[in-house]
Amino acid sequence: MSDLTQYLDYALIAMLLAVGLAIVRLRNLFAVVMLMGVYSLLSAAWFVSLDAVDVAFTEAAVGAGISTVLLLAAMLLTARESEPTKPSRHWAALAVVVAAGAALLYAVPDMPIYGDPNSPANAYVGLQYLERTPEDIAVPNVVTAVLSSYRGYDTLGETSVIFTAGLGVILLLGFGTKRRDPKTKTKPKKGKAAR
Repeated sequence: MSDLTQYLDYALIAMLLAVGLAIVRLRNLFAVVMLMGVYSLLSAAWFVSLDAVDVAFTEAAVGAGISTVLLLAAMLLTARESEPTKPSRHWAALAVVVAAGAALLYAVPDMPIYGDPNSPANAYVGLQYLERTPEDIAVPNVVTAVLSSYRGYDTLGETSVIFTAGLGVILLLGFGTKRRDPKTKTKPKKGKAAR
């Protein structure tokens, strides 16, 4: 008897593949940004199906939320359509991708069986978190307890990195500064509309 969530996982992987191929083929940058948001939401749904709710929350917030907003803001500074380029074949890039894919497939048999209670992820420190959380913190959700208490400084560091990256992108895009006239490369004077 098979697990029905396995078929859901296959369907989500197929949708991720279809959206990824569509992203590569499209030339409309707005459609690409929207499909990248869809890709992140599908990834988040897949993580929920795999019982990784904390990773799904981060993917939805950062991948579909913040990244989409920043990419849409960057589109304000560029054209809506990408310029057609002459197709070229990069054999070295293809060789690197094939080698990396082969290495990943070679490593798959060494991974523990999905849901194995004796796997390293479910033993050792993970088992101690499950046992000690009700006594130490009295939080019913172990994932929340781990992220906010046991690994609180790590979570604070990750949040600071994301905030700094977002702030850097905003500064690079030039929000909050006046636009310069592209012909004269000077700021427009008051009372005259910028061309």
